Amino acid sequence: MIRRLGISSTLILAMGVAAPLLAQQSASSARPLTLAAALDMAEKHNLDLVAARAQRAIAQAGIRAAGERPNPSASFGALRDTPHESLFFDQPVELGSKRGDRIQLAKAQGQLTETDIASLDRQIRLNVRDAYFALAFALGSTAQSGDSLKLAQRLSDIAQARFQAGDIPELEVTQASLEVARADAVLQVAREEEKVALSDLNALLNEPAATDWDLGDPFNSLPPSLSLDDLLTRAGASNAEIARINQEAKVQQAQTALLKADRIPNVGLEFGVDFNSPGKGGFREGARGQISMELPLFNRNQGEIAQSLAVQEALATQLSATRRATDAKVESSYLNLEARRVEVQLYHDKILPSSKRLEEMSEESYRAGKANILTVLGAQHDVQQAERDYLASLLAMQSAFAQLEEAVGVPLE
Repeated sequence: MIRRLGISSTLILAMGVAAPLLAQQSASSARPLTLAAALDMAEKHNLDLVAARAQRAIAQAGIRAAGERPNPSASFGALRDTPHESLFFDQPVELGSKRGDRIQLAKAQGQLTETDIASLDRQIRLNVRDAYFALAFALGSTAQSGDSLKLAQRLSDIAQARFQAGDIPELEVTQASLEVARADAVLQVAREEEKVALSDLNALLNEPAATDWDLGDPFNSLPPSLSLDDLLTRAGASNAEIARINQEAKVQQAQTALLKADRIPNVGLEFGVDFNSPGKGGFREGARGQISMELPLFNRNQGEIAQSLAVQEALATQLSATRRATDAKVESSYLNLEARRVEVQLYHDKILPSSKRLEEMSEESYRAGKANILTVLGAQHDVQQAERDYLASLLAMQSAFAQLEEAVGVPLE
């Protein structure tokens, strides 16, 4: 179940994170895009995935090739000796389970291709998730920068009114104007960074770079709470590196079986007809046949079988090391996610409300002539920094969840 932030609409508006973003996007012609929709689009249209899936046809062709039987050969001879002409056919015959073992090896290699595709699929999912929330962060930063500009303009208006009333020197008006210029510059940079994030996401979705999206309020829902023991169990069965090593071991087992089957020699069945053998006891045509077989006296694939078995032993050792490394990565990613969860909650419950309240009090004090402009500017900078840090902590939490999902190897939502 997705946990939702227990936050009122009034507080969201005050924080300047979610509501300005919604207002900005609803006024545009952007197409709505949820995270689930983005992942589905990438699943269908990402060019790297499309190219990887094209390898399936190659694997299927390999299975067909493995099942092919040897062709017969035909030869015709014309001699001065008798018989003067001859026609022969030679049909190799495979003994044992060679053909079946070849097919089994080709299927195992094809399954290795599927493992690689699944691994790339999970990597694309990670990249799309990161790019989606990077765009959400950029949009939120632009909205926050717009609010900061409005706040600076409001302070500038207050300073101008007090200066005209003779309450403050012109220096404070200049300071307020400088703050407006600074806030406007930050807003312009934020808009450019938003374009970069949008382009990165569209590249993964195979959409035109300028395609605009309405993400709604993606940071309003936190990742679900998970059990570490359950994550470790699922990682053991689904982690990409573990799955590949397991499949490589199956390929080697099939390779060993084929090498052992190849030790049984094939039989060559030859049959034909001799023609035109004149003289005493001669004949016009006569049947002829023979059998040939390779004698496996010296080479019985001993070296190849030993090598394949050694590879299997190495893969077993590598699998143990990979399982331990995967457990460590899952544990680390899980703890990092929980740390980010605590950070988000602290900003949401304590830091943001306190900094916002302090800014409002300082502005009222300045309006009443009980505080100087530096106090107000300091309070404004503090609330703006708190909002940026809160947005960054939300992004860091989503990134930590994506890393955990990639380590486990299966979707966790």
